Amino acid sequence: MEQSELRHRPWASLADREVLSEAELEEMAPRTQAPRPSLCSRVWDVRCSCGAAKSLLFRFLPVLSWLPRYPVRDWVLGDIASGFSVGIMHLPQGLAYALLAGVPPVTGLYTSLYPVVLYFLFGTSRHISVGPFAVISIMIGSVTGSLMPNSNFMDPVNGTNETVLNEARRDSARVELVATLTVLVGVFQIALGMLQFGFVVTYLSEPLVRGYTTAAAVHVLVSQLKYVFGVEVAEQSGPFSMFAAFIEICTKLPQTNVGALVTNLIAMVTILPVKMLSAKFASKLPMPIPIEFIMIVVSTGISYGAGLKAKFGIAVVGNIPSGMKPPVAPNVSYFGQVVGNAFAIAVVGYAISISMGKIFALKHGYKVNSNQELFALGICNFVGGFFQCFSISCSMSRTLVQEATGGNSQVAGVIASLLILVTILKIGQLFQDLPKAILAAIVIVNLKGMFKQFTDLCMLWRSNRIDLHLSCLCLLQLIWLVTFVATLLLNLDMGLGVSVAFALLTVIFRTQLPRYSILGQVSNTDIYRDMVEYNKTEEIPGVKIFRSSATVYFANAELYAEALKEKSGINVDYLIGKKKKALKKQKKQQEKDKKEETKKKKELGSHCNGSGPAVVDSNGSEIELELQASSTQKAFNEPTLESLGLKKPELHSLILDFTPVNFVDTVCIKILKNIFRDFREIEVDVFLVGCHASVIDQLEKGNFFSQTITKHHLFASVHDAITYVTRGKGQNMPQPVTTYSSTKL
Repeated sequence: MEQSELRHRPWASLADREVLSEAELEEMAPRTQAPRPSLCSRVWDVRCSCGAAKSLLFRFLPVLSWLPRYPVRDWVLGDIASGFSVGIMHLPQGLAYALLAGVPPVTGLYTSLYPVVLYFLFGTSRHISVGPFAVISIMIGSVTGSLMPNSNFMDPVNGTNETVLNEARRDSARVELVATLTVLVGVFQIALGMLQFGFVVTYLSEPLVRGYTTAAAVHVLVSQLKYVFGVEVAEQSGPFSMFAAFIEICTKLPQTNVGALVTNLIAMVTILPVKMLSAKFASKLPMPIPIEFIMIVVSTGISYGAGLKAKFGIAVVGNIPSGMKPPVAPNVSYFGQVVGNAFAIAVVGYAISISMGKIFALKHGYKVNSNQELFALGICNFVGGFFQCFSISCSMSRTLVQEATGGNSQVAGVIASLLILVTILKIGQLFQDLPKAILAAIVIVNLKGMFKQFTDLCMLWRSNRIDLHLSCLCLLQLIWLVTFVATLLLNLDMGLGVSVAFALLTVIFRTQLPRYSILGQVSNTDIYRDMVEYNKTEEIPGVKIFRSSATVYFANAELYAEALKEKSGINVDYLIGKKKKALKKQKKQQEKDKKEETKKKKELGSHCNGSGPAVVDSNGSEIELELQASSTQKAFNEPTLESLGLKKPELHSLILDFTPVNFVDTVCIKILKNIFRDFREIEVDVFLVGCHASVIDQLEKGNFFSQTITKHHLFASVHDAITYVTRGKGQNMPQPVTTYSSTKL
C-alpha cells in the first residue's frame, strides 16, 4: 500500500500564527534581570567552611587531588624512564640556555631544578616539561646585555693601559639582575592568575606566536655565531642590535678561531643526523638517543685531555661551583628598569606553555586550567628568582621526549630534577672544560623546529592565492610577517609590543570593512541569504533586508549607515532634501493663501458691515466657514510625498538584521535613531530583527526607544518581520517548503 505523507518544517503549520514583536513577547514572557557576578566575586567567592577551605586548597595545589589517585602500576615505569630521558636533556640544555641568557652555567642547572619541583605541586598539565627555553633565554640575554654589558666590568691591568674583563664581578651582577627580573615575572604571572586573566593569551594569536618565535630563533642563531667562530663581539641592545652584531661578526671573520669552528661543525654534523634518526625510529627505540648528553661528556673529556683551551684558545664553560646556594632577596631597585621586559617575558612564557599544555591535554583527554597554569608558572618564577634561577617556560623538545618515552605525569619531572640535583652536588665540576662551541651547536640544532615555521607562510599563501583581497587568511599572513619583521628589527621586547598592536588593529580593520548584503528568501523556505552569493533567492516586493557581517559600533557605525542607504536603492538624502523644499514651497503658498483669505474677509466684511458669522456667495455657500475648515485640516494633516508632488519609493519596509551584532554603543544608537528618522521621513518603516537580549538591554540603557521607536519595531527573526510586514500590506505570505514522499506499508 502506498501512502502520500505530507512533510513540512515545524513552522509550516503555523503559517497563520500570531507574530509577536519584542514588546508583545515581553508581555507574554517577561525577561528577568539576572545579576551578573563581578570579577571579584568570581575570584574570591569563598565561604567560611571546611569544604570551601579544602576546595580552595585543592584548587591552588592540584597535586593533592591527583597524587593520591596516582595509578602506580600503570604509570610508574613510564614516568621513571621518561624522567631519566628528560633529565639527561636538562643537563646540556640548562648549560646552553644559561650561556644564551648571559649568566653562569650553574644558573641553568638551578633553573632545571627548583621550577620543575614547584610545577609538580602547582601545575595542571601532566605532560609538559618546564624549565629553560631558548626564546625566554634570549629575551633575558637582551636585558643582561643592555643593562650589564661587558664594558662595565673591565678592570685595568697593573702598570699598563690595557683592561681585562672581570668575569666574576660581571657574573655576580648579572645573576642579581636576572634573579630580580625573574621575581618580577613571577609577580606579574601570579597577579594575572589570581585575577583570572588567563584569557590574556588570546591576544597572542597563533600566527603572532609562531612569527615571534621564528624571529626569536634568528636572534638566537646570530647570538651563537660568536661561539661558532670563536670571536669576541661587543654586546648590542635596542633596535637593529641583531644586525649590528651580525655585521660585527662578519667583519671579524678573518679572526676566526679555527679550533672553535671545527669543534662546532663536528658537533652539529653529529647531533643533527642522530636526532633525525632517533625521531624516525622512535617507535622501535626504548628511549631517544641522548646524543646531546653523549656529546657534552665526550667533548668535555677530549677538551680536558687535549687541553683545547690552552693549545687552541677554545673558550670553555669555566668554573661550575658545586653545592646549593641559600636564597637571596631580589634587588628591588632594578624593578623600574626591567618592568616592561618582565611583562613581555611573563606573557610570552605563559603563551608557549599553555599552548603546548592544551595540545597534549586534548590528545590524552584531560583539561588544563589556564588560570592555574598562569599561577603555577608565576610561583615557579617567583620562588625560583630567590634561588638564582632565570625565567622558565615549556620546552618543546623536552615535552615531546617526555610524552614519547611514556611520561604520564609530573612525577617524570621530579625524577629529572633528581638527576640535576646529583649533577649540582657531585658532578657539576667535571664539566668545567666543556667547550662553549659545543653548547652553541646544541642550541642551534634545537632551533630546527622553530625554523620549520617558515613553512607557515607557504601554507597561508597556498590557501589564499585564489582570493587575493584582504581576507582573513591574508590578514593572518600579514600578522605573521609583521611580527617576524618587527621582532627582527626592533628586538624582542619592542617587537612583541608592535606585533600585539598590529594584531589588534587587524581586528578593528576587519570591522571597518565588513560584508554588507541584501538578503533574499530562498524559494519556499523561511531561510534568507545573501542574494549575491546565492542564486535561487527572491526579494520580497517592497521590502529590503539589510545585514552587516560585523558588529556595529563607533568605528564603523557611519560606514554602516552609508552602506545601508546605498544598498536600499533610494537616494534618501536627495529625497529628504526634495521634501524639505516642497514643504518650504507649500508653506510659502499657505502663507500667501492666508493673506489672500484675510484680504477677502476684509473685503466681504466691509460689504456686509460684519452682519453675521457666515458669508454667502452668489451660489449660496458659506465662504468663511469653508475657509476655516480647510485651514484647520491643513494644520493637522502631515503632508505625504504624493501630496507634495513627489514620487513615493517602491520600498515600504526596511528590515535590519542584527543577528551578527553582539553589542552596541552610544554612537551606534545615535546612528540607528538617525536611520529610523530619515527613512520615516520618506515613509519607509524600519524594523530590527535578531537582537540578542544583551543588545536590547543596551538599547534600553542608551534611551533608544521613544514614542516613535518602540519595541513593536523589534522582531525575533527575519521571517517574523516579513510575516508582519506582508500581512500589514495585504501581500501574500511567503510559503513554507512542502515535500511529499511515498512509503510502502
